[in-house]
Amino acid sequence: MRRARTLDVLSKSGSGALLVLLYVFLYAPIAYIIYTSFSKNIAWPFPPQLSLRGYELLWVGRTYHEALYNSLTLGIGSAVVCTLFATIGSIAVLKYRSRWRRLIVITYLCPLFVANLLIGISSLLFNRQVLNLPGNIGSAIIANAVHGTAFAFLIMLAQMVRYDWRLDDAAMVFGARPLRCFWEITLPNTWPAMLGAFVISFILAFNNLEISFYNLGATQTLPSTAWGSLRHGLGPELPALAALVNGVVFLAFAVMYLLMRYRIVSFGHRE
Repeated sequence: MRRARTLDVLSKSGSGALLVLLYVFLYAPIAYIIYTSFSKNIAWPFPPQLSLRGYELLWVGRTYHEALYNSLTLGIGSAVVCTLFATIGSIAVLKYRSRWRRLIVITYLCPLFVANLLIGISSLLFNRQVLNLPGNIGSAIIANAVHGTAFAFLIMLAQMVRYDWRLDDAAMVFGARPLRCFWEITLPNTWPAMLGAFVISFILAFNNLEISFYNLGATQTLPSTAWGSLRHGLGPELPALAALVNGVVFLAFAVMYLLMRYRIVSFGHRE
């Protein structure tokens, strides 16, 4: 009996230690870059000498302002396209019984198994040689949407699989047309899943470098501007930029958690 308790304690202690190591492995680099962004000497920021020079350079740097605007445009545009197609696809798969359901699911999920670099290069060749489209924000939005729609589709499927489609049938029995049924019945019950798909798609496109780099032409985004500035050395504005981007992402997820915690919205969460 005592031996069993000892093994149980050791097992729980080992699991706890592995969990702590996992969190350290995941978040220590982020904590370090945030610390470095406030340090005067980014090469060896020990002992700490606090400075806001990196944030000052970001504030006055016109290049980063334009890159931020382009990244926001790219992220929002791609997220809108991803959410739209993911919603349409999930409704088609879950509501309508068709022999093509498996093919639709496979088509949506295929980009998950393709490297971002290959998506970027193939999108570039297709847009230039087949569609005759130049490299710009529009081309980058389409290319990032190919990748982001797969993630948005998974999010929509995970949430909408619980949706009771009899609500739509009842509304249409009482005379509601399909469009009105969607706006008054389906959308109010599924918008948290759509919002989650939008947020994830936005983050993927906003932070993407491989796909966007090949489809933007001369247009700069935050990832491409940061990557290009590395050729001139690691400047103090890069840790500040990384800290701000990570801070915004963590803030977004913190807001989503608080909204679920206080049951303002559910995002598909069930207790």
